[in-house]
Amino acid sequence: MKLQFTKMQGAGNDFVVLDATRAPIELTPAQYRALGDRRFGVGADQILIVERSNTPGVDFRYRIFNNSGDEVEQCGNGARCFVRFVRDRGLTDQRTIRVETMNTQLELRLQDDGRVTVDMSAPVFELARIPFDASGLRPLHKDGFEQWPIAVAGQPVLVAVLSMGNPHAVQVVDNVDTAPVESMGPLIERHARFPRKVNAGFMQVVNRKLVRLRVYERGAGETLACGTGACAAVVAGIRLGLLDSRVDVDARGGRLTIEWAGGHEDQWSPVFMTGPAQTVFEGEIEL
Repeated sequence: MKLQFTKMQGAGNDFVVLDATRAPIELTPAQYRALGDRRFGVGADQILIVERSNTPGVDFRYRIFNNSGDEVEQCGNGARCFVRFVRDRGLTDQRTIRVETMNTQLELRLQDDGRVTVDMSAPVFELARIPFDASGLRPLHKDGFEQWPIAVAGQPVLVAVLSMGNPHAVQVVDNVDTAPVESMGPLIERHARFPRKVNAGFMQVVNRKLVRLRVYERGAGETLACGTGACAAVVAGIRLGLLDSRVDVDARGGRLTIEWAGGHEDQWSPVFMTGPAQTVFEGEIEL
């Protein structure tokens, strides 16, 4: 089959975007892997399928597949690329768009400077919903938040766990340049305490308004940027008392701005993420 595609990137996190608003697109895991292959396909961290929504009040639906062929719940950088895609393709003229993913609804806004702000919804801290198995562990409490000592290669590693629509384990490091992302990332990603695997974040706090971040993404490996990972890192940093409510996140692929007003156990505020999104090229591939 021949398939038209658009290659996009947001802060270096790159995507193949497919338009399924006129006709459904159903691919096999092997075909998703072929699309994401950087030598034999188009090459991307993830593949996005854009669809119309049947839900009242929701403009679009989109599905997210890792380049491993697995479908996942959420992708912040992909959400920004999604906005630019539907606007540039003439699928909508709205500047504020409501979209549904596998497990949530998001509100996306195109800013005057071309950047996109995404309402990423409220973070989830309930361990069963992340999900995270804390049985037998004793957490370290700080400012009412918990860091969990999980065993990685025989050593305890303190991580803050939460969900931004997908699971994250965030650890604070002295320097992201020397952090063991390549060796420790995959061990945390598939750690037995995360039954659905996890995105492993390594955060360096520069000051209260700036962090540096690397993320080993579930099913994709380390990427140049991770939108939900940036949100999770900032939320964890705020709850640990390390960060202010508006923080710039410098990833290897660019800068994202994260805002979170906090809240309390009964009502957590939504997280807002602002960053770039750009079309790289368009083409056609035979699968």
